[in-house]
Amino acid sequence: MHDTVSTTNGRTNGHSRIGGSLAGLASGISLLRLGHRITILERNPTPLLQNQGAGIVAGGDTLAFFKQYDRCQRPFAVPSQKRMYLDREGKVVHEVAMKQAMTSWDLAYFVMRANFDGLESGYCDVPGREQGDGVAEYRYGCTFKMVEEAEGRVKVHFTDASAADQVLDTDLLIGADGPSSSVRKQFCPDVERTTTGYCALRGTVPETEASDAALDVFRERFAFFHGQGLQILAYLIPGPLGNVKPGQRLVNFVWYYNFSPAELEELMTDADEKRHRYTLPPGKMSKAVWARLTREAEEKMPPQFAEIVGKTKQPFAQAITDVLSPTNSFVGGKVLLIGDALAGFRPHTVASTSQAAYDAMVLAEYVGGKKSHEEFVRETMQYGRLLQRRGVEMGTRSQYGADVPLEDHIKDRNLASTKREEEVYPEWTQHGL
Repeated sequence: MHDTVSTTNGRTNGHSRIGGSLAGLASGISLLRLGHRITILERNPTPLLQNQGAGIVAGGDTLAFFKQYDRCQRPFAVPSQKRMYLDREGKVVHEVAMKQAMTSWDLAYFVMRANFDGLESGYCDVPGREQGDGVAEYRYGCTFKMVEEAEGRVKVHFTDASAADQVLDTDLLIGADGPSSSVRKQFCPDVERTTTGYCALRGTVPETEASDAALDVFRERFAFFHGQGLQILAYLIPGPLGNVKPGQRLVNFVWYYNFSPAELEELMTDADEKRHRYTLPPGKMSKAVWARLTREAEEKMPPQFAEIVGKTKQPFAQAITDVLSPTNSFVGGKVLLIGDALAGFRPHTVASTSQAAYDAMVLAEYVGGKKSHEEFVRETMQYGRLLQRRGVEMGTRSQYGADVPLEDHIKDRNLASTKREEEVYPEWTQHGL
């Protein structure tokens, strides 16, 4: 049995993980099933990460991961049967049949916690352990300081929940600590996470509170509207405790909005005058700011979208950022980066959760001896590079393009739906690998 520490913003693996969110949990589960001892060091000091209140488009790799590793076996997603685009008046101007699976961050998180360390919640029954499983530990309130090589292993230095200095001796450290990765910072101090000038405004509305006109567009549909410097999309996701029954679900929207520096400062300063750097949590937005934004939605959006924006009670905001690591392997392969710590995808790609799932599955193949170290690095890096650039191109066209025809946005969205197995990797994605 090997020890692994995972450092993510919410996960620890049977080697060590820094970060205990979805990427950390995915890698932790995949290695746990190989019989490893996994420790996740999560920075958040509370037993449960804050409910992100966000929808997730569950792509092929996400679904493949849950099919392979999820023992809870509960309904995981709301189906979407069609993709459609509206004009300013709310009329459908383009539609195409396309089956997709829509889930939520909180449902994915609690199902993964049940599978990793048996955390009980109202989302699912905790599955039993099986012969051959490793040992899982999820530690809260841990802040990564540094990692060093020692006698063929690595020592992970961190502070625990009581602010005491600790050292964890492990075979492998996996940095899954998101786009602001502290693990990456140690080895690539010049790599910076940069803002892009726009944000994703997000929120949900109970299905029962939406009008029939709105539900005609959003019920089992993936709907979009593009305006000058504006994009909004919406779809149904599981409701409280992951309920997927009709009438119990939520209408989830993402509204991309360009902000000046002064407007961003106002947006990210909450009702208690606290300035948030990248994410403004649900319920913290200034009432005056949200009132101004809802008025703007009424002026610029189709009525169905304006309605759900106006009915949202706890909106939140995420600054859209870019980051890309030049490599994801350090200390002779004893320190690895996965997920957003490797490459931060803009959400236009709808691929961040799939990236976490894919990286975790490739990691398990590497640790399990089915892939070489070189194959792990090449496959995760080329995918990260390709999708990271694609997100930049999609976001730039959507938010800053002048008079972009709808056909171009449709092409972008179709490209984002390419199955990973069908991707063609240009030579630049493999440079130096």
